Amino acid sequence: MSDAGPTPDVPSCLIVDDEPRLRQVLMHLMRSSGFDCREASNGEEALERLAERPATLVLSDLRMPRMDGTELLRRVRAEHPDTAVVMITAVSDVEVAVSCLAQGAMDYLTKPFHLDEVRARVAQVLEKRRLVLENREYQERLEEKVAVQARRIEELFLASIQSLADALEVKDPYTRGHSIRVSHYSVAIARRLGIEGELLRQIELGGHVHDIGKIGVREQVLNKPGPLTNEEYEHIMTHPMVGWRILSPLLGEAPATLNVVRWHHERFDGAGMPDGLRGEGIPLEARIAAVADSLDAMTSGRPYRPGRDLQSALRELERCAGLQFDASVVAAAMEAAAAGELAVIEAKSHTPPSIMTVS
Repeated sequence: MSDAGPTPDVPSCLIVDDEPRLRQVLMHLMRSSGFDCREASNGEEALERLAERPATLVLSDLRMPRMDGTELLRRVRAEHPDTAVVMITAVSDVEVAVSCLAQGAMDYLTKPFHLDEVRARVAQVLEKRRLVLENREYQERLEEKVAVQARRIEELFLASIQSLADALEVKDPYTRGHSIRVSHYSVAIARRLGIEGELLRQIELGGHVHDIGKIGVREQVLNKPGPLTNEEYEHIMTHPMVGWRILSPLLGEAPATLNVVRWHHERFDGAGMPDGLRGEGIPLEARIAAVADSLDAMTSGRPYRPGRDLQSALRELERCAGLQFDASVVAAAMEAAAAGELAVIEAKSHTPPSIMTVS
């Protein structure tokens, strides 16, 4: 019968010894104790038996030809970690047997032994094995619960951040949906640049919250229907630093998102804001967001101008590549557009605000 799990109905035992008589004695003893028993004459044969069917318990002699008990123990611990191993040794080898305990054996028996002693030691070993398996199962369940809780906390946190973005779009109706579209554009471009995993997730979040700092911008400036004065422009361009200050205490574990918020208005030629970073001194995620932000700004209508079509906006990005924008990021945006990865996003930008779904 197979040892199918941590608490099998019938435990199984593999007895490994090169002395047939001793094997038979132990086989009889273990069967009388309720075990399903098998035997092997050396370590190599024992591993073959275990490969066919795992065992709850291995009773192994220490000194055997071909593969001794020490090597068998090492292999069993590596390949069958749920199997308990008890070493059998002569009195002269007790020191070696004790060293086996440090390598993962659960106990050892010395020859000659009394059968009652074997029964008692095996019972202790099985109880220890049960506790080890139960503890592991508990740890796995605990880790799973912690992971679920962490995901829930993150979801609630991101929902709170999104609420800030939603509050901004209520304040500035002409940019309703802008953050979502910038996030989508940024992800499409980032993927073209080979970005995946956690960095991609932080870039996506950065798109959603990149304009949070506009909460601190005066509404008469934010909603002005015409061109801005120099003073108004300088005022509205404080929003990257305002947003970065708002989010820094909340997004310490998402540095790429903070980089997007602070530096999405930097220019590749160093003439941007707020820190005048230049070239690759601007984090890649911020260079991506700069292209995505400008692309959506150009394709979105304003009270004082209509939005451009996607191809016209892409030509403008190409014209400014190497000056305002990173040329490699612009090229990635062009590739995404050619592959149709921006077409759906472009359609979203023309969805009327009244039916725009903000998620």
